[in-house]
Order: sequence, then C-alpha cells, then structure tokens
Amino acid sequence: MHSPLSPGRVSYNLQMDAYLLHQLVSRQAERTPTASALSVGDTTLDYLSLWREIQAFAVSITHMGLSRNDRVGIYLDKRVETVSAAFGSSAAGCVFVPINPILKPDQVRHILADCNVRLLVTTPERLTTLSDVVTGCEDLEHILIVGGQAAAPALAHIQLHVWQPRYPVPPPSLPAATERDIAAILYTSGSTGMPKGVVLSHRNLIAGAHSVATYLDNRDSDVILAALPLSFDAGFSQLTTAFSVGAHVVLLNYLMPRDVIKALGQWKITGMTGVPPVDSACCVRMAARNHSAFALHSQHGRKNAESDAGALA
Repeated sequence: MHSPLSPGRVSYNLQMDAYLLHQLVSRQAERTPTASALSVGDTTLDYLSLWREIQAFAVSITHMGLSRNDRVGIYLDKRVETVSAAFGSSAAGCVFVPINPILKPDQVRHILADCNVRLLVTTPERLTTLSDVVTGCEDLEHILIVGGQAAAPALAHIQLHVWQPRYPVPPPSLPAATERDIAAILYTSGSTGMPKGVVLSHRNLIAGAHSVATYLDNRDSDVILAALPLSFDAGFSQLTTAFSVGAHVVLLNYLMPRDVIKALGQWKITGMTGVPPVDSACCVRMAARNHSAFALHSQHGRKNAESDAGALA
C-alpha cells in the first residue's frame, strides 16, 4: 500500500500510469485509500471503498458470463451504483453505455438494440416502464436490478438479477484490455431524432480527464459537483477529471437551480460544469442574494468556488 499523498497539488504526471478507465480509481485507492471519493445524499465512499464496489460489480457481471467488449447499459439516476457500474464494466473488460434517465421507452429500446446491450442495470420502477420494449432487444440477456426486485416484471427470455451490496473479491482473472479498446458508447440526447452513439476508447477518456484537470488546475483538495447527467460527455467528465487527481465528487440529482445553490454551500464545492440555463439561473439567484463567492473563470483558467456554507445554503 502506498503512503497517502501530502495535502496540496497533485502532480499531473503522477496520474499518467492509469491507461484504463477503472485505473483512475484503483490507483487512487492505492495512494490515498481513506480520501473521500464519491458522495450522494448521506453516503460518502472513500477511494478504497469505491474501488471495492467497482471490483464487486466486475465480479458479478463476469459470473453472469459477460466478457470482453460486451455492452452494459446503465439506466439509472446519479447514485453510487451508477458509478460502480460504469467503472466496473471497464474492470471487467466490457463497454458501458450510460442512458439518460429522462429518455422515453422507445428511445431506450433504440439504444439497447443499436449497440447490442447484453446487460441492463436499472431500477424496478424504470424497468416497469420498459417491459413492453426490452423483450424486442434480441441481445439483451440479463437485467441487474438496483434497489430490490419489488414490482419488477417477469421477462421470459431475460434473466433478472438483484444488485447485492457485496460480491466475492478478489475477482477472477478478468480479460486483458488495452487503451485502444472501447470503454464507452455515449448517445446524443435524441432531441432531433433517435439518439446516436459516439464510441470512446479508454485512451479518449483518460486523455480527456488529464487535459481538463490540467487546464483547470484541479487538485486532490477539490470538491467537484456532478450536476449534469452522467450520460452526457461533460457530465461523465466530472468523474474522470476528479478521479484523475484524487478529488472528491458529489453527485446531485436536482430539480431546481436552488438545489444546486444549496449543494454549493453544503459541500463547499470548488468546481462544477454546467449548461447555460443552469449557470444563468444560479448567477441570478446568487446576485439577488448579493453573493459572488463562486467565481466562474474562462475555460483557460481555474474554475474556483470559495463558497461560504452559511451564505449559500
């Protein structure tokens, strides 16, 4: 076990030994095992705990018979299992396909069929809305249910599994992967037609994480708010960028801009990526409260937020 890094800035080159997506977490679990990695609601996992969750998922899908390059669809809101499934798919040599939770059933069916998803990870409630469409997806063999099996419909040719909190570790021998292997397929929003897939290799994701972390000067002391959908490239980048430097990610499922404002203060957020409508609403709300502690700089500078919890909460 490596000694934890001293507080302060993390060397960019120190992270370059990660060349596969899941190694962004495994390397940090070695270096800073007790550092906070991921929070959602009242739950916070350190890097070692998150890595164990990722390993557990990799073991579980390997036991299902999934192998290298098999597609894993993830149809969930932002939660620990969403992150574990994405990075766990990488650890198992599979390809994760995050599906925007607001898509309609026909759009979800299109994605499942278009990229030959073999395993779908979702909740009983979401599966109920898909019961009429998943049976037409010939390659779909397994559905892994998060949050219990209550209300999950019976599907003749598809095996249903329930997400268990822990699976046996260490994992069995997992398929070797290279940085050129496909890591993810991200689909467009489908606002102008059926969603279209964009194929990303491990190298794409790792290089992007290092690039963004460098020009934003991200550090292990940062707390990054992940408010955008993880099915969106900029949304998922919040995870990879933070994990590449050992920072702390806070997942947020929000309804209104005020939820974002509250999270900025509650978690002492130092950085986030937003879209113009959300950014504008947040700025207007903060201006109305005469608070300007959260400073958004240009993309070539550091996005910094020196938030006062009392003022923003």
